[in-house]
Amino acid sequence: MDVSRCISAENLQETGFAYTLSLISGKYKMTVLYTLSEFGVVRFNEMKRYIGGVSFKTLSTTLKELEADGLVHREEYPQVPPKVEYSLTRRGQSLMPLLDGMCRWGEENRQ
Repeated sequence: MDVSRCISAENLQETGFAYTLSLISGKYKMTVLYTLSEFGVVRFNEMKRYIGGVSFKTLSTTLKELEADGLVHREEYPQVPPKVEYSLTRRGQSLMPLLDGMCRWGEENRQ
């Protein structure tokens, strides 16, 4: 901790913490990232069933946001019925040590 810093001269929004939080905050974003980390390539309905309790619209919006942020890759196959698969990008994979640390903390501290 730098004791020469003064909070009145700082702005949380300019920190790496705030940027990371902007990418992973949201009710299901970390859950989706965790799911893709655990299972690799996942189809939409598989993910919806695995997560449970998430609406079609919410999951769809969450995946679109993660894709727009470059964390999730969406692969669409031109067939009938349509087939869409999701996976982590390299950028998304780079977040996994953070999520792994959260998982370890949860395992060590849950009652």
